[in-house]
Amino acid sequence: MTIKPGERHRQLTVGEVAARSGVAVSTLHFYESKGLIHSERNRGNQRRYSREVLRRVAIIKVAQRTGIPLASIADALSTLPQERAPTSADWRRLSAGWKADLDDRINKLIGLRDQLNCCIGCGCLSMQECPLRNPWDELSEQGPGPRLLDPSPAID
Repeated sequence: MTIKPGERHRQLTVGEVAARSGVAVSTLHFYESKGLIHSERNRGNQRRYSREVLRRVAIIKVAQRTGIPLASIADALSTLPQERAPTSADWRRLSAGWKADLDDRINKLIGLRDQLNCCIGCGCLSMQECPLRNPWDELSEQGPGPRLLDPSPAID
């Protein structure tokens, strides 16, 4: 698609951003409410987006597909200037920051998957020392009630 002279700096409507990014208008409004993207208002109080928002939306969607929480995406995007599209160097920096978190979550999931292999069909889920329900019997020290499956400390 060729951009006509004078079109390069024209701002996009929310519908145009939705069509070009493949994201619903309501999702764009949600991203904006969370500070992930930014718009300006025209005289008719309609949202207008700079073209740079298209690259930000692409980054958000890729990060979400890899399981990065929106709060982490927002933190990462807040380090980028609003007035320009994120560059490939920006992407390398952002994705490198997310890689360790993804590796950690993958390792935890592999551990949980491997624990399932020794419990399927045994019927022991009510036993105090079940490695799946009560790893290392540490949950008894935290009081009554349901506890996390993950043996790592809870983050409140």
